Amino acid sequence: MCGTKLPLMTQYRISEGAALVGVSDDTVRRWIRDGLLGVEHDDAGRQVVRGDELAARAVAIAATVDDRSPVRRSARNRFVGLVTSVEIDGLMAQVELQCGPHRVVSLMSAEAARELRLEAGSRGVAIVKATMVIVETDEGSRA
Repeated sequence: MCGTKLPLMTQYRISEGAALVGVSDDTVRRWIRDGLLGVEHDDAGRQVVRGDELAARAVAIAATVDDRSPVRRSARNRFVGLVTSVEIDGLMAQVELQCGPHRVVSLMSAEAARELRLEAGSRGVAIVKATMVIVETDEGSRA
């Protein structure tokens, strides 16, 4: 490849990788120690993990989450978490779930919230089916 530069592999410091996957720094270090994630050093000598390996680990973690539902669905965006708030006002309810590091808010009928017996602390699965998903990137995220 005459004169063509290959793109740099995205790398993250351990703390950045941990924040992206929603685990502690110690968990990422444990994955490295156990051989589940490789480690390299950046130009400053800091330990970094490759973005593609971190992404594969994130997918592996997500595959182990059990939503305990035998129902098959076309929606692929499923977030298992805990209900943190249920506010019922008239015919509508606002339900908030904490799914790992993500807060998911759903508006539904008050009747549905009551039938599901939703309350703070109950387990829930947020299923998102969207016709459009916007993806952003931070160009400065490359180490």
